[in-house]
Amino acid sequence: MGKVRVAKLGDEEQEKKLAHRAEARRQTKKSKKPLEKTRGKERVEGVGLKGGERVAVVEGTQIKDEYKKLVEAVEEGLPAGEAGVAPGEKKVSKRQKKVKIRSKRYQEARKLVDKTKQYPLSDALKLVKQTSMTKFDGTVELHVNLSPLSMGDKKEMRGSVNLPHGTGKQVRVVIADDAVVAEVEAGKINFDILVAHPSMMSKLAKVAKILGPKGLMPNPKTGTVTQEPEKRAKELASGEVNFKTEPDQPIIHMSVGKVSFEEKKLADNVKAVLDAVGRGKIARATLTSTMGPGIKLALT
Repeated sequence: MGKVRVAKLGDEEQEKKLAHRAEARRQTKKSKKPLEKTRGKERVEGVGLKGGERVAVVEGTQIKDEYKKLVEAVEEGLPAGEAGVAPGEKKVSKRQKKVKIRSKRYQEARKLVDKTKQYPLSDALKLVKQTSMTKFDGTVELHVNLSPLSMGDKKEMRGSVNLPHGTGKQVRVVIADDAVVAEVEAGKINFDILVAHPSMMSKLAKVAKILGPKGLMPNPKTGTVTQEPEKRAKELASGEVNFKTEPDQPIIHMSVGKVSFEEKKLADNVKAVLDAVGRGKIARATLTSTMGPGIKLALT
């Protein structure tokens, strides 16, 4: 039986870096040397192990099974930190992800909603108010799942809708000019929507890196770049809202008012959105209040 020699390589901090999959594979292949004939016996050297250890079987005829499994596991693509785990088995993490447990208040609200039922709009709005759990005036949200067939080859769908009663939030609409550009450069943003004339776009390019990530850069697709910025600003301030699907997902999320709104006002806003999107394109719609449970909406 061959002798086993164990030698430490590098410090612990350096060896931890070998956990990367590519590095583990590279080190394993590099450490495995071809079989050599030595006095009629096979000699195997440099079998890579985890944890900064390297084992050399000297004057032996074969590698022990436990080491074979180690090499095979690494070659299967497991990270170095998981070397030694048999293929097909998953390493159990020391820090298991904790299961989120909902509050008792949420669970009580959830019991009021039948998951299998689609509610008429009037009943759904009553439930939205009943299941609202926030101490502040929560937002009523409408989540629309479009039928994939209605999208065709399009990756996204955009549009706008004029909510008859607004969203309940004061929208600050500003028309771009030299003074606004200077304020943005100084780090002051005092608007929710910025409308611009096409001639201002070259000047706004200087602050695109500031406005772009915040979603405030004027864009022709959203109607915020127009020949009539004053008219457009009034439309947006009066309750017109843009909507679009999520990236690569046929889903639209919209705010349609506040929990404190009268049911009729909420109903008018919801109907306006459904009509703007196109009822024939909708596969499913769900209403919810801030932090509240979802309520499926009957579309007929």
